[in-house]
Amino acid sequence: MDSDQRRLLATMPLHAITSTYGEAGLRERFATEIASWPEPDRRRMERALDLAARLHAADRRDREPYLNHLLRVAIRIMVYYGVRDTDVICAALLHDSVEDHPAELAGGAADPAAALAVLAAEFGPRVAELVSAVTNPHYVPGRDPDEQYREHVADSLRDNPWARVIKVSDFTDNGVGLMHTTGPRVHRLAGKYAPLVPVLAELIARPDTPLSAAAKERISAQLDRAADRFAAVRGHAG
Repeated sequence: MDSDQRRLLATMPLHAITSTYGEAGLRERFATEIASWPEPDRRRMERALDLAARLHAADRRDREPYLNHLLRVAIRIMVYYGVRDTDVICAALLHDSVEDHPAELAGGAADPAAALAVLAAEFGPRVAELVSAVTNPHYVPGRDPDEQYREHVADSLRDNPWARVIKVSDFTDNGVGLMHTTGPRVHRLAGKYAPLVPVLAELIARPDTPLSAAAKERISAQLDRAADRFAAVRGHAG
C-alpha cells in the first residue's frame, strides 16, 4: 500500500477496512499501530499474529477469513481502548487458539492444558493466563450451552480485569458486529449474546478494570447499541 492508503486506513472503522481492503488492510493497520512499539514487543506481537494465522488458516467466519476477527479484536484494544500492553495484544490475537486448535498447539493431543503450556512457553505465563480466562468451558451435556457460556464468562472475568478488556473487544466484534452476519445464525447469536450485555457492562464499569474513563464510556455506548440490535433481531424473529 502507498502512503495515502495507509493514512486512509488510519481513519477508517475496522469493519470498513474489512469490507474494502480485507485481511491485507487489517494486517496493514495492525503493522501501523505497532510500528512505534519497542522492537522486542513488536516482534512478540508479530510472532503471535503469525501463529494465529497458521492455526486459523483454514477457518472462516461467514464470508471472511477468521483471522480478520482476531486482528479487529487486537486493533480495537490498541486504538479505541488505548492499551499498550504487549501481553494483552498477544493474548487478543491468540484468544481462540486453545478453544479452536488445541491439538495443533499441543503437537496432536487435543488437551487445552497442554496447549496453554505451549503458549506459556512461547509468549509467557501471563499470555496463557489471559487466553485461558477467555476460552470457553467444557460444556456439560444436558444443560443449555449458551447459559453455560454466559455463566463461565461472568465467573472467569470477575477476578481477571485484563481478560475483561479482551473479552469485551471480542464481544464487540461478535455482538455489535452482528449486523455484518447473515442467515439464520443471526437469531441464535442474538439470543446467546443479549443476556451478556448487562454482565459485561457491569464488569467494565468496575474501578479495577484497567481502562480510561473515555474508553469505558465508549464501550458502554457500544454495549447499548448491541442491546438495541439484539432486541431488534429477536423482535424480528418473534
